[in-house]
Amino acid sequence: MSDLNTRLTTLLPAWQWLQKYNQAKFKSDLLSALIVIAMLVPQGMAYAMLAGLPPIMGLYASILPMIIYAMVGGSPTLSIGPVAIISMMTFATLNPLFEVGSPVYIQAACLLAVMVGVISLLLGIFRFGFLIQLISHPVIKSFIIASALLIALGQFKFLVDVPLEANNIPQFLLSFWQYIRYSNIETFIFGILALLFLIYLPKVLGSNAVKSRIGSTAFISKALPLVLVVASIAAVYFLNLQEIGIKTVGEIPSGFPPITMPFWNMDLVITLLPGAAMIAMISFVESLSIAQATALQQRSHLNSNQELVALGLANLSAGLSSAFPVTGSLSRTVVNADSGAKTPLAGVFSSLLIILVSLYFTSFFRDLPLAILAATIIVSIWKLVDFKPFIETWRYSKADGIAMWITFFGVICIDITTGLIIGIVSTFILLLWRISRPHIAVIGLVEGTQHFRNVQRHHVLTSSKVISLRIDENLTFLNTNTFKGFLINAISPYADLEHVVINCSSISAIDFSALEMLEDINAEFRKLNIKLHFSEIKGPVMDKLQHSKLLKHLSGQIYLSHFQAMQELSPDVFLNE
Repeated sequence: MSDLNTRLTTLLPAWQWLQKYNQAKFKSDLLSALIVIAMLVPQGMAYAMLAGLPPIMGLYASILPMIIYAMVGGSPTLSIGPVAIISMMTFATLNPLFEVGSPVYIQAACLLAVMVGVISLLLGIFRFGFLIQLISHPVIKSFIIASALLIALGQFKFLVDVPLEANNIPQFLLSFWQYIRYSNIETFIFGILALLFLIYLPKVLGSNAVKSRIGSTAFISKALPLVLVVASIAAVYFLNLQEIGIKTVGEIPSGFPPITMPFWNMDLVITLLPGAAMIAMISFVESLSIAQATALQQRSHLNSNQELVALGLANLSAGLSSAFPVTGSLSRTVVNADSGAKTPLAGVFSSLLIILVSLYFTSFFRDLPLAILAATIIVSIWKLVDFKPFIETWRYSKADGIAMWITFFGVICIDITTGLIIGIVSTFILLLWRISRPHIAVIGLVEGTQHFRNVQRHHVLTSSKVISLRIDENLTFLNTNTFKGFLINAISPYADLEHVVINCSSISAIDFSALEMLEDINAEFRKLNIKLHFSEIKGPVMDKLQHSKLLKHLSGQIYLSHFQAMQELSPDVFLNE
């Protein structure tokens, strides 16, 4: 029976929590779903609009993906569905190729979700999840901040009712200069009032004075976007605001999303492949980061490859059910966890509630102003525009700081996909630069201990007959010339030098180019009557060296510890220590 449980859990992770499901967990999950749905309906419609798609597709993207993830995913609280950044990337991928909102644009968005799903699924099945994690966190942070800035600017066109472009900052400024004179002042006032409502009312509700009177206001604060949606629909309906130019969502089709394979051909697949790969990469990084944060709090186990499979299947289901790419939502996941969700069934309940909205309540949103959806997006995304990480990263690491700024300016000055690629490439270039310029030090003995430290940082014992060096990096073709140049400069002042000892405690690998460099140094030292020694070589490195000519022709010896080497090679200085 235990073997059967293990197999079922491996194939279907939901089996593990379904066996222990009870009435208490059901109540917690259902309550959490009711709270999340208050955010999900306006967010889903807003993010579909952000992607250049009909609002109903935002609801479609919140149905099957959440159900699929609940069955296959590993996080009990991760909320899968439409998010701002992936919606923006979808728009950035499709906007240059098709007319926004056209049937071919909608089909391409569905195909994009299928491709993202296939890429994620294959990476998970073949256990290539580690590849996506090669993107550095500073680059991801910078990408998210820059994308959030573009997303917020992109919604400004709905606040002023003019066709502004916001694929990058220069484009936005140019279109703003061209069209701002045609803006609708009534729509702008309506949107500003919505922004003030969403920004300042939570602060009022969170004040101690209000809490002392009515108790906890957490649920009310989280439901404010839905309250605003309902109030704005009522205002449009009863006050005839459309007559003064307030544009609304319009007719929204009702019904369950049609399950069908989107139109595709090989040329279209090849065209969309770069964008799909970028979306899959960011989707996984964002989803896994959110899932890991909640997993740490709840002590639950996560497998990155399993998460890739779950995310892949979720995106496949999105594409097949007339939706666009999805991933984990930070805001909804936090609300889901804080409101007491115990299992992924909370996401299933949210999906069932979305189905009810799709079947019976879409006509209710016909009079929803576009400015309200834009205000919802701006408020939810603007909190991500924070420049403190740039300052903190720059103070700690100039290389990572440079990568962050390159990514940021690439995103806001070109477009989000190109900016991300530039950021990733810059990260690897800077990484190679750092490896090619490793920290190398001449070391000496700290008096009264058996520890060796940099002679430029500490008062240490040294010998004129023996020089000790330590390189704090693996020896590869990237840094062999740097190491050899440092070694030559280090020994040149010592006319009576007899021994050179390389401390290998920080070396975990020596490639063939570095091996040849060491063999050349050994041969050159032999001519100068200088012996080359090694100390503290790690086991895997020693296993490699055993098959080389270096050890067979080594002029010196290999020592277990550096202290032992120095005592034997220069007893007059180190033997009494």
